[in-house]
Amino acid sequence: MRMSRVILLLLCLFQFSVAVCCAQTATEEASIKAENPYMAEAIEEALAGITHQDGVPFGCVIVKDGEIIGRGHNMVLADNDSTAHGEITAIRNAEKALDTCDLSGCVLYTTGEPCPMCLYAILWANIDRVYYGCTIRDNAAIGFRDEQFDQLAGGRETLEDYLVCIDREACLELYRIYQNMEHRLY
Repeated sequence: MRMSRVILLLLCLFQFSVAVCCAQTATEEASIKAENPYMAEAIEEALAGITHQDGVPFGCVIVKDGEIIGRGHNMVLADNDSTAHGEITAIRNAEKALDTCDLSGCVLYTTGEPCPMCLYAILWANIDRVYYGCTIRDNAAIGFRDEQFDQLAGGRETLEDYLVCIDREACLELYRIYQNMEHRLY
C-alpha cells in the first residue's frame, strides 16, 4: 500500500514538472516575434528541434511561389549525423516534396547564417536567395566554429594533409563508365 502511494506521488511530481516545462516553453515561444512569417516558421522549426533535443537552435523553411515546400531543423543529435543541419534537412524535405534535386525558384529562410557546408548545399540545390536571422558571429557566440571553416575556403592547398588522393586511376575508370552511360546532369 505504501509503495503505491510513493509511485503515485512520483507520477504526480513528474506530471507537474512536465506541465511547468511545457508552460515555460510556450511562454518563451510566445515572446519570439518575427516580422517575416517565413522566418517565424523557421523559428518554430528550431524551437521544435531544441524542445525535442534533436539538435541545436537552427530551423529552416524553403518557400516556392509563396508556399512552404520544405522545412527542417537541426537533427545532428537525434540522427547522430553531423550533416543533418537545419538547412540540409529542409533541402532534403523540399526535394522529396517536389521530386527533384533542382530547387530553382525557391527561397530559403534560416535562423542562423548558413555554415560553409550548408551554403554550398544551398548553391548545389540552385536556391535563389537566402534570408538568415543570426550571423556567423552570433553562431560563434553560442559555440559554433563556422568562421574557422570559412577560412578554409581560401583554397584546397590548405587541406593538403586532410585531402589525400588515392586510387586515382580506378576512379577515372569509374568516371569513364559513367560518361558512357545514359545519364542526366544537374
